[in-house]
Amino acid sequence: MSRIKLDSRLSMVASLVREGSVTADIGTDHAYLLCYLIQNNICPEGIAADLRKGPLDNARQTVIDCGISDKVELILSDGLQNVPENSADDIVMAGMGGILISEIIEKAKWVYNEKINIIAQPMTHAEVLRRFFCENGFRIRKEKTATDGKRFYVALSAVYTGEKYNMPESYYYLGELLENRDEITRKYIDKLIFTLEKKLAAQKSAGVEDMEFLEKLIDEIKMKVTEVYG
Repeated sequence: MSRIKLDSRLSMVASLVREGSVTADIGTDHAYLLCYLIQNNICPEGIAADLRKGPLDNARQTVIDCGISDKVELILSDGLQNVPENSADDIVMAGMGGILISEIIEKAKWVYNEKINIIAQPMTHAEVLRRFFCENGFRIRKEKTATDGKRFYVALSAVYTGEKYNMPESYYYLGELLENRDEITRKYIDKLIFTLEKKLAAQKSAGVEDMEFLEKLIDEIKMKVTEVYG
């Protein structure tokens, strides 16, 4: 029987799953995350869903190898489209872009439920996802970061409250990250600032004159980081 070990990115995601929850892993690929959660008694059972048959077949083989076929339902699904309503307590979407994650949630109104914990690990456009949550009545509860060599990752958990938030622009880039006060998060934010400054320099080189918005955003982020880290 195989025992699953997760890399730093998926370990970060797993740490946001609530103990005892039935978990749906959307875009599961090999189902490593879900198998790990079940093998370590974090989740009693779960759903592994993927858009394509190939990855779902990979997931099925992993589940068989781990000896937990009776605890995992495999579903061919475009996002949450074919996942039965109220079939999961925690919903994980990891390794996708922030825009795609937003679109998946928007199409599944049943997850607009205060009892459901949404865990997202956007590979790109985390700021778009945070804005979506704030503007659609979700509260971001916690964020974590992880690193694998030179790459940095962020994951967040959110729950629907019905209350919509109009936040400063810097919040969509930082979210709840500054609550962590750890070194990996600091490095993640430093890289974020570097990327934004590089974008600003490129725009100026291209002759774009009105860059006040981006300049102000960078200054706001730096100020908030200084308040926490010094």
